[in-house]
Amino acid sequence: MAKWGMVIDLEKCTGCQACSSACQMENTRMPGENWQDVLFYDEGKDLKWFPRPCMHCEEPSCVTVCPTRATYKNDDGTVTVDWNRCIGCKYCMIACPYGVRFYMDSKPLVEPDVRTEFPGDGKHTWKPPYRQPESQEDWTHGVGIQPAGVVSKCTFCYHRISQAPDGVADLDEDNPATKEYTPACVRTCPPKARYFGDLDNPDSKVNQLIAEKSGTRLLDHLGNKPQVYYLAGESTSIPGARASKRGG
Repeated sequence: MAKWGMVIDLEKCTGCQACSSACQMENTRMPGENWQDVLFYDEGKDLKWFPRPCMHCEEPSCVTVCPTRATYKNDDGTVTVDWNRCIGCKYCMIACPYGVRFYMDSKPLVEPDVRTEFPGDGKHTWKPPYRQPESQEDWTHGVGIQPAGVVSKCTFCYHRISQAPDGVADLDEDNPATKEYTPACVRTCPPKARYFGDLDNPDSKVNQLIAEKSGTRLLDHLGNKPQVYYLAGESTSIPGARASKRGG
């Protein structure tokens, strides 16, 4: 089975936030609830940007602290939340060093509150007309519109990648055979700064890029071992604590 991971090329990324918009529409997120966040920061005299999805760590601290095992790691390497088990204790939000989890019952980040504009039906917290069909929801992996009182996060578009053919090394927007299985943020990236593939496959594009361009992981010294790698190049850097090279 594949061990899915992502590579983000910071030298190609333009900070356009197309990934944020694509993810929000694909996964029916509330305004301001960005599973694919793009952080802007100053480094010297330059304004730079830093995309930050869920890292889908090899050693996820969120899984360790979850008292109901609602947060768990799948065989394909993804970390997801079972909304049928989540009790909204927020321990995972505290344990995550990347700040990439959200609690649906919090005050809305953007007004008006879409939960009021598109009220739920007792099962869902809200039901906008552009949502995905309920038949495609998978609450055991945090896919769809969640109920009240649970935590949500990026799933690497689990509803897409879980349907990919066995043995595929990369999920690529430009490959007609894998296009429909590719995460929305990867498909939509205008400068092609995102890559998605099997970290256990030595022939995958993601593995080649990590090796050839010294892929780095955010806050790698914490021991979570993210499955999202950044290509920083010589002129770009990872903000905050500098990440270690793979294998370091």
